[in-house]
Amino acid sequence: MANVRDTEPGGVDVRAVALLAPRASELKLLEDVEHRRARRFVNPSDASAFLAGRLALRFFAAELAGVSAESLVADFQCPRCREGKADHGRPGYILQGGGPGPLLSLSRINGWVLLAGAVGGGSLGGVGVDAEQIDRTAFPGFDALVLTPHELGGLASGTTAEGHRQRARLWARKEAFVKAIGEGLERDPASCDVTGDRLEGVSLADLDPERLGLPSGTVAALATLDGRP
Repeated sequence: MANVRDTEPGGVDVRAVALLAPRASELKLLEDVEHRRARRFVNPSDASAFLAGRLALRFFAAELAGVSAESLVADFQCPRCREGKADHGRPGYILQGGGPGPLLSLSRINGWVLLAGAVGGGSLGGVGVDAEQIDRTAFPGFDALVLTPHELGGLASGTTAEGHRQRARLWARKEAFVKAIGEGLERDPASCDVTGDRLEGVSLADLDPERLGLPSGTVAALATLDGRP
């Protein structure tokens, strides 16, 4: 899998990975719950991309933790599914011996995954990353559904290329924010203003898609939650 890695402020590693069809030997690293979810995809190419994304995440987590990929046990947490082993939600792994793996986040975009991770500790309590295609936010009603009045006040016209880019940037920052705090889209996106560098103990930063090797026409954002006692 081709990939580009960068290190962001706070010691968070960010990696963009182009999704290639997994090899049979790699697929053996994934768990039954992941294979079952892949079988629910109608389109085989979507299933293959899902599995490739899970493999990229596992290899990334193993590298950060300094362990083998096969030693990790998937431990995804969904805010809605309180019981049982989730195949979705906030990504995570358990290390051999029961210790928690790195803090992780994942975003899928146009044949790629964008990954962010950091070894857990007192300095960080959560990580969120998101990448978006700029044209995905160019639809009627986006502003009223997603943006705060303050965010709206600083935008270029929605019919311009800059207006589309600004809206996609805000959406990526909101997605990264709710991932970092562990709420996902349980949180109303119009309730969080992400124009600044910090919100509710979360630091927000724009990422450089070109530097990471992501396709043109994308924006990306990283959010890091302060560690909690």
